[in-house]
Amino acid sequence: IFHLFLHTRKKMELLLLLIICQCAINNVKTHSASKPNIILLMADDLGIGDLGCYGNRTLRTPNIDRLAEEGVTLTQHIAASPLCTPSRAAFLTGRYPIRSGMAAFSRVGVFLFSASSGGLSSEEITFSKLLKQKGYATALIGKWHLGMNCESSTDFCHHPLSHGFDYFYGLPVTNFRDCKPGQGSVFLKGVQKSLVIPIQITGIALVSLAIVQYLGLLKVPFQALGYFLLIITISLVVLIFFFYHFRHLNCFLMRDHQIIQQPLSYENLTQRLTKEAMQFIGRNTDTPFLLVLSYLHVHTALYASENFRGKSKHGLYGDAVEEMDWSVGQILDVLEKHNLSDKTLVYFTSDQGAHVEEISSAGEVHGGSNGIYKGGKSTNWEGGIRVPGLLRWPGVVQAGAYIDEPTSNMDIFPTIVKLADAQLPSDRVIDGHDLLPLLQGKVTRSEHEFLFHYCNAYLNAVRWHPGNSESVWKVFFFTPNFSPEDSNGCYDSHVCFCHGGFITRHDPPLLFDLSRDPEEKVPLTPETESRFYEILRVVQQAVDNHTRSLQAVPNQLSWDNLLWKPWLQLCCSSLFQSCYCDYESGGRPLQVHLG
Repeated sequence: IFHLFLHTRKKMELLLLLIICQCAINNVKTHSASKPNIILLMADDLGIGDLGCYGNRTLRTPNIDRLAEEGVTLTQHIAASPLCTPSRAAFLTGRYPIRSGMAAFSRVGVFLFSASSGGLSSEEITFSKLLKQKGYATALIGKWHLGMNCESSTDFCHHPLSHGFDYFYGLPVTNFRDCKPGQGSVFLKGVQKSLVIPIQITGIALVSLAIVQYLGLLKVPFQALGYFLLIITISLVVLIFFFYHFRHLNCFLMRDHQIIQQPLSYENLTQRLTKEAMQFIGRNTDTPFLLVLSYLHVHTALYASENFRGKSKHGLYGDAVEEMDWSVGQILDVLEKHNLSDKTLVYFTSDQGAHVEEISSAGEVHGGSNGIYKGGKSTNWEGGIRVPGLLRWPGVVQAGAYIDEPTSNMDIFPTIVKLADAQLPSDRVIDGHDLLPLLQGKVTRSEHEFLFHYCNAYLNAVRWHPGNSESVWKVFFFTPNFSPEDSNGCYDSHVCFCHGGFITRHDPPLLFDLSRDPEEKVPLTPETESRFYEILRVVQQAVDNHTRSLQAVPNQLSWDNLLWKPWLQLCCSSLFQSCYCDYESGGRPLQVHLG
């Protein structure tokens, strides 16, 4: 009996120990699944065909591929817009850019100048705002491109720190060819085209007035003529001054509200961005954090540090991709160093597809690959909006899984807001859906029955994934006119535009089934698809419902909000000193605001 008692007691002790261990394990899982760290990595203009995990066999991307091996690969991950500014606005807010006024009715669909007054409205709720309210440390490192100031050079109404980020280190606008000497200009050709006719008209008008005055047919006051000439002269001087100093006025690096390098230097730039990201992680090992690392790669002007230059099989573009992959590896390594890998959700994507029209003045291809998909940046063909979507969270999301359901970069908003135990806003439409059930394999169907594809502010196409079918229907109301016609892009204008003579409208709309024709090669017809008109009817009904959900908001990309305004210009020295400074090596910059 005594031995039996001892044996039973040992069994009870062992059982109790197992219960305690299981409780501890469950507690750890609950802790990691509640308020995890969030790292969002966003490339710029990276094509889905540029990565090994999406089929590329010549570019080396082992660290990004590692995210795919250890996490989920989304194969139908869709950017909410094929352009930088609206896509990033949708990403941060979980809403179509048309809802936040970040979709243009004019030809220009992105911010071009640091001293424009448009930007992401303070009325918008970003995921960074909500996570900050839940105790997260928040940082944005890299490209912003969502505006800076509204009425003065000190209000910073659109600045990242006004949208829920505690820390900002990066570029307020974007990386232009004009930012790097010797890389050409994205403006020169357009400015020349735009100025030729006005200058010709002005010249003809002046000559005509002079002739009429000489013949005595009309008396033109010399004072009025003088004022006219003065206005023309001042306008030309301002324009020439602005574009001559474009690099200094628009290409600069900031830390929080301070300019620390003007103009931007590309020397070891990726290393500097990566170091800032790693230091932010190191400062917050005991606090839940949100890190958005928004790479400048691979938007032109292309650049790569000495360790990567000339090392890839695809010229400078390939060098830039491989350097970015190195940076991703550094972020993953620092997570392991601090034992944070299992407590951190890592997401990798691109803001839109590769810019296929990017070719250097020397003829080198500076745009990426969109794989089998048609078109690229600025279009809603699949090549412009189907982007990489990789999510890793060891022990929580499936490892090595592929999901071919339609998902959106807007889905990140509700996904991470829910993980942070925050509440989704109830006073507005949120277009994204929580991805976690899909990532964990709890459901197999995406919540996106419809996705609406805008070209600037114009509804361009609709994607429909019926709940009772494997088909993914895509309807185009208009398509861009490629130039040359037999090409895969708008090479004559550098990007495709969304209205007027730049597009072809379709009545009836073009219809594709992406499940059978992902390359969008052969439009379906009533003869080849018996449900042709029924599909168009359902899609039109969805468009009507979606349109009714839209509310009028200020247009942040109107011409007034896009134009350069000298009184909003940030300058770290003075305008007469060409706005030059470099405080990256230490020292506190003196901020001088113009206006």
